[in-house]
Amino acid sequence: MQNLEIVDAHHHLWNLDCNYYPWLVDKKEKDFFLGDYSALKKNYLPEDYRTDAKNFNVIATVHVEAEWDRSNQVGETTWLTKMNTKYKMPNAIVGHIWLSEKNCEEVLIEHNKHTLFRGVRSKPLTSLHPDDEFPKGPGSMHDEAWKNGLSMLPEYNLSFDLRVPYWHLYEAAQVIGELPQLSVVLNHTGFPWDRSPKGLSAWRHALKVISQCPNVSLKLSELGLKDAEWTIDSNRDVILDAIDIFGVNRCMWASNFPVAGLRVSHENQLLGMLEILSHLPKPDIDRVFKFNAARFYKIDL
Repeated sequence: MQNLEIVDAHHHLWNLDCNYYPWLVDKKEKDFFLGDYSALKKNYLPEDYRTDAKNFNVIATVHVEAEWDRSNQVGETTWLTKMNTKYKMPNAIVGHIWLSEKNCEEVLIEHNKHTLFRGVRSKPLTSLHPDDEFPKGPGSMHDEAWKNGLSMLPEYNLSFDLRVPYWHLYEAAQVIGELPQLSVVLNHTGFPWDRSPKGLSAWRHALKVISQCPNVSLKLSELGLKDAEWTIDSNRDVILDAIDIFGVNRCMWASNFPVAGLRVSHENQLLGMLEILSHLPKPDIDRVFKFNAARFYKIDL
């Protein structure tokens, strides 16, 4: 598929020799969704990404915040801008801002001084399981300060990357429905972690609810499971259902590398996705793998 031009809508880079990522350096996330992630605790730089993607024509990439030191949120955007100067990637940057903090707008303005800055990802507090009590306090999607920070993004022509498991999509739809000018993209296919018939039914219903917000797009990404291998057969129906719900004009492929590499190689993931979507006409393939991401993140091709 060397002739297929691809925009990777979501990946990460890190240099542990000179930058600080608490979760990779001195802290273990006990509830990490893929389990043991010790294999990620090494540098992952543009050369590493290009090695992983060497059999494909990736013409542009989007870097999404990688939980860099939260005391220096703009530092990651500054470093990534230097990476682009040296390596011509990434081509768009999604950074982190504590939306509920009083200095939210001040930090946002500093990020936005960088020409590649396109949007924000700031994970709201969520529950670990759908039957757990949902957070209601500071940092949750019920927090007025959090919602106020989110409402600032359209003023600066910035988008929002929403990362929550599917059982929080009802809350998200309420919040986003009040911000029709905000461009939002749901990360990682809404995390369909429960692949039982009941779990998939609940995921589909939640996805349909959030899809009713016309300003929300979807990343077809990170279908890795904690205790299972990434396979075409296990992911086919999930991908096809997601596209059926959102439509090809609002779906974009993303690798989520290197994190997704805990379960599947970059090549096998992409080949698998292309096989699953092989029934689509070429213009739709180009939308999913290139044009939708470029449009959403304002990348000049």
